[in-house]
Amino acid sequence: MNYQTIIGLEVHAQLLTKSKMYCGCSTDYANAPPNTHVCPVCLGMPGVLPVINRQAVEFTMMTALALKCTISEFTKFDRKNYAYPDLMKGYQISQYDMPIGLGGYLNIDVDEQRKKIGITRVHLEEDVSKLLHRAVPGGEDYSLVDVNRSGCPLMEVVGEPDLRSPEEARQYLIKLRSILQYLGVSTGNMEEGSFRCDANISLLPEGSQKFTPKVEVKNLNSFKAVYLAMEYEAKRQRKAADEGEKLVQETRGWLDEKGKTVSQRSKEYAHDYRYFPEPDLPPLVISLEQVEAVRKKLPELPEARRDRFMTQYDLPLYDAGLLTSSKAMAEYFEEGVRAGKEVAPKEIGNWLLGEVSRIINAGNIDIDGFRKQVSPPALTGLILSAHGAISTAMAKSVLEEMFNTGKNAAAIIKERGLSQISDTSELEKIVAEVIHSNTQAMADYRAGKETAIKFLVGQVMKATKGRANPQLVNEMLKQKLAEASNQAGGE
Repeated sequence: MNYQTIIGLEVHAQLLTKSKMYCGCSTDYANAPPNTHVCPVCLGMPGVLPVINRQAVEFTMMTALALKCTISEFTKFDRKNYAYPDLMKGYQISQYDMPIGLGGYLNIDVDEQRKKIGITRVHLEEDVSKLLHRAVPGGEDYSLVDVNRSGCPLMEVVGEPDLRSPEEARQYLIKLRSILQYLGVSTGNMEEGSFRCDANISLLPEGSQKFTPKVEVKNLNSFKAVYLAMEYEAKRQRKAADEGEKLVQETRGWLDEKGKTVSQRSKEYAHDYRYFPEPDLPPLVISLEQVEAVRKKLPELPEARRDRFMTQYDLPLYDAGLLTSSKAMAEYFEEGVRAGKEVAPKEIGNWLLGEVSRIINAGNIDIDGFRKQVSPPALTGLILSAHGAISTAMAKSVLEEMFNTGKNAAAIIKERGLSQISDTSELEKIVAEVIHSNTQAMADYRAGKETAIKFLVGQVMKATKGRANPQLVNEMLKQKLAEASNQAGGE
């Protein structure tokens, strides 16, 4: 039987506030010792009262507006009850039936086709503690609880089940993370856990209107993991359905090292959490004036910036899309354009998407890490050098050294004696020697084989260790070969 894959994503993003969601503890806990950013509120002690973080509410409103959601005039917080060891109070303060944002959408581009993916809701809650598992060889394993993360503002974006392939799911996450980074509300770093995804996947048999039971997949900490987990789970469910196995609603975990999902528990329903309004927090009434005030704070978002790059810098859609997918990359590009007015924006984009991206990927860093070593003006200075002072191949080598040492292009070119030879008198003797030593290439050129000239240019570049101006060498060789041909014809 043929099946259509149905995917919906639930994304949690830690918000970049200075204090936690319901108390004044610092959220800057990443390198702090365990259980040092805590207080009676986030420890879940009896008799304490939470207070709503105003900045977290504003960040959630910004995100909801960027995703074209309607902001609720009346919203409230609820208790979500479940007993996990990483939940200090035995319940989580979240939002259930009256979230901050409702009914938006996000556009993705897959196979050059634009698709609108619905956003069900954007709501606000608190993060949980972190469990540190310890294995004891020959003894009893145990777990420790670090409460530093507990209570940090956590925004959840729940998408409609409009995704139809693992690739669509990956593109959705990339686009959503880009929007959050442009807004400045979250780092969007999956490896650090500030951007986390749970994926719901089911099948729709051909000719049917009834989905198979929904399976939730957790432990997805990279875009690659989301893609591979969805691919694996779709195949597993198809095979099970074809073999008559009963599919059940459950939660499964993704084992990255084994490339498979495993069952963890039966999937909870809403009533299992016994939601009820949080008695210690008042409802929030959001006025139209407050909504408009937040809307005015929205920055230029990825799609708008991409379209501007196409018109302002005459970039093709593909290049503009890649350059604006990351706010940091887009800003590096525009700083480079302002610094290097003699360099075409397309050429700066080519270097960023080519050689710079290669260095970034090889070093497992981001553009901000690259910027620390090579500033946008330093990059455009190198590109200008490649217009005459050095060859493109040399420029790539110089960029590597710039990144490794932090030196500028001019200093490296001088130290290594790389400046390009563009003096005809200096090249005259080398060109003559190459022609004299490669009589077969000369004969091939006279016979009409234009490619022979490329071989001779290569020999001159080899003799000068890549310092000769290749365009000048090409012109000199053609002139010398023409003269030699005329002399042979006269004889």
